[in-house]
Amino acid sequence: MKVAAQNLVQNSNIDNGQKSADGALQRFDKSLEEFYALCDQLELCLRLAHECLSQSFDSAKHAPALVPAAPKGEGGAGPESLPYTQYLPLIKAQIAGAKDIHNALLEGTNKITGKLPPPGGP
Repeated sequence: MKVAAQNLVQNSNIDNGQKSADGALQRFDKSLEEFYALCDQLELCLRLAHECLSQSFDSAKHAPALVPAAPKGEGGAGPESLPYTQYLPLIKAQIAGAKDIHNALLEGTNKITGKLPPPGGP
């Protein structure tokens, strides 16, 4: 906006017959191009931040607790970690989800390639 205002003042001075400053004014189109480039960068940063936040929420939803890595005597378990026996159902649910995804991918590839599923089914 500043560059546009400077160009407008210079053009009006020339139109009124006044002596214009010979200082090099930055071209408006170049400034506008830089502005759009910065807007594009800002848009990419905002999309990246949104994607990171989305992945963080998904991660927290699918793995809500940690298993203590250190033995009980070393005090490495934090207050948000689960004991191993409580963690087993979470692992079983994740394995079942991974199997479902695997089966869905196999079924999709079989449909695309036209192959029949093997006897016994997935």
